[in-house]
Amino acid sequence: MRPNLAALALIAAGLLPSAKAETIHIAKQYGISYLPLIVMQEEKLLEAEGKARGLDLTAEFLTISNGATINDALISGNLEFASGGVGPMLTIWGKTRSNLKVRGVAALNAMPIWLNTSNPNVKALHDFGPGDKIALPAVKVTIQAVVLEMAATQEFGLKAFDRYDALTVSLGHPDAQTALMSFKSEINAHFTSAPFMYEELTDPRIHRVLDSYQVLGGPHTFNAVWATTAFHDSHPKEYAAFLAALDRAQKLIKADPHHAAELYLHNEGGKIPLERVAEIIAKPENEWTMQPKQVMKFAHFMHETGAVSTDPTDWKELFFPEIHQGGGN
Repeated sequence: MRPNLAALALIAAGLLPSAKAETIHIAKQYGISYLPLIVMQEEKLLEAEGKARGLDLTAEFLTISNGATINDALISGNLEFASGGVGPMLTIWGKTRSNLKVRGVAALNAMPIWLNTSNPNVKALHDFGPGDKIALPAVKVTIQAVVLEMAATQEFGLKAFDRYDALTVSLGHPDAQTALMSFKSEINAHFTSAPFMYEELTDPRIHRVLDSYQVLGGPHTFNAVWATTAFHDSHPKEYAAFLAALDRAQKLIKADPHHAAELYLHNEGGKIPLERVAEIIAKPENEWTMQPKQVMKFAHFMHETGAVSTDPTDWKELFFPEIHQGGGN
């Protein structure tokens, strides 16, 4: 059958869709650490990369407060791409090795997370007691919960890894920040990320107790994106479009933090001044990269504590091959 040259001409001119319209559902959470996905959303980068590959894609971004809920949505088939901290990614990787085979797509960043408190008597981790309440996005599974357990292990040994779990409370970052800074809530500590951790410390009554970079011994991946093997294998063009869009977003952030800050504020709102957001984005400790960093430290620890049943031997077991060539650890 000869091709319809008129239709092909219209497709090339962008006047006809080249393929059936397809919606790609992407979950993100709150905070500047999800900036690459926010840039993708605001600049419609996935749609542009899809069009370049002959696809008619629409990206639907869903903001969900914690990785555990996002994982449930991925398992139920309501997402194509999930995102969150390394903890939830490793959890679902371990749980789906015999079925969905979820693996990482790419890192979103390397960023620290800080544990802040309003309790003047807490100068170090060991000062926390039964009367303290530490807010984090979800108990046990989030990267904040894992880092807290890693810090407890470093100070008291592996048998005491869950020493502070009983003090943790599940609460989304915006609500946790409000509770901490109100000084009227039982929440007197918050294990959080940018911009919340920086904004909390603008109040002199709040101070930092723990920095995840100190616990891990240097910069580490904070957030990543993951997907099922079924989607990766059956939708190669869509997957490639997503990776290309993410790469474009990362480059835009590094090239123009001010514009990235504008996109962030348009997407998430808030009362933080534009220049302050741009300053946070450009801070040296906040690295915009797709390459995983120190994920194996998280994996080994979560295996030791029983959170992940399988201990990977290489970071490449955790991520799909497309990201392997860039290096990671």
